Amino acid sequence: MATGIKDKVAIIGMGCSRFGERWDVGTDGLLAEAFDEALKDAGIERGQIEAAWAGSCFDRINVGNSAIPAATALRLDGIPVSRVENMCATGTEALRGAAYAVASGAVDIALAVGAEKLKDTGYGGLPVQTKGTFNDLWLPMGSAPGGFAQLAAGYRARHKVSKEDLKRAIGHVSWKSHQNGVHSPKAHLRKAVSMDTILGAPMIAEPLGLFDCCGVSDGAAAAIVTTPEIARALGKRDLVTLKAVQLSVSSGLESTTDQWDGSYVRNTRNAATKAYKEAGITKPRSQLGLIEVHDCFSITELVTMEDLFLSDEGRAVTDVLDGSTIAMARSPARSMAGSNASVIRSPLPACA
Repeated sequence: MATGIKDKVAIIGMGCSRFGERWDVGTDGLLAEAFDEALKDAGIERGQIEAAWAGSCFDRINVGNSAIPAATALRLDGIPVSRVENMCATGTEALRGAAYAVASGAVDIALAVGAEKLKDTGYGGLPVQTKGTFNDLWLPMGSAPGGFAQLAAGYRARHKVSKEDLKRAIGHVSWKSHQNGVHSPKAHLRKAVSMDTILGAPMIAEPLGLFDCCGVSDGAAAAIVTTPEIARALGKRDLVTLKAVQLSVSSGLESTTDQWDGSYVRNTRNAATKAYKEAGITKPRSQLGLIEVHDCFSITELVTMEDLFLSDEGRAVTDVLDGSTIAMARSPARSMAGSNASVIRSPLPACA
């Protein structure tokens, strides 16, 4: 009988590059920045890593479809290195692979690493990529802003929210994210932006204005995981252990039946429900001290508050506008086709 990974895996090292328009470095350099910081944080030698998972979704122009460029950049000699990709849940796939390997006893120490060098792809936004012949036939011209604008329309229609209130609420999400960026030395966007500027910005896909859409960055991140027993043997104290890592991928049900009205993200709810169960969390709003959520577009974070059961159905707009929300922070994007949730034990437990 499956028992999950709760407290079977500890994160002993983490690192990330500086994010932004990194014309000064290639993908290999970004990977090295993140990996070197994680290796130093873990206090181990490169040769102690027994397996690695490298994630990259859009960066085929730089890393291709194999794991060889990551192994070469990080000098991971003679160990299994797997490249993973699952649209916007790619980062979770890398961590999930490393965590499962450790939890199963297959390896003692594993690496999860990922990078995107989107500024080198030749596109101002996300590069066009195929999702396979079938998907391209029935969804040939979709765009990220257009898709998430539909999420906003679905949410507003279901919950009878006024256009003005929804715009102010998602504007507040963008305002908060820019305020957070000021305090992060590795963030791409580090300037505070006023609510008036956000609400008056050019429209991209109604109701999403310029500041409701995330920037396109180059960057990389890495995590080194092992068992709690090995972590203690390495002298680690106050361990950060994984409580749960869950992934939910759509079967296409949402888009091909009338069972979904487009007002929420079904996969986020699926992943959250499973993650909370595995982690033993029954009251997420009171039990979680820090939540890092998906907000590729500001409407996504608003809806995610309900999909993670932090706000009641139809109440996220009110919670944002009356200031009663849990503080939230920006995270890398993930798609409606693949959503993920992880719960990590730390001084302030986190759910992403």
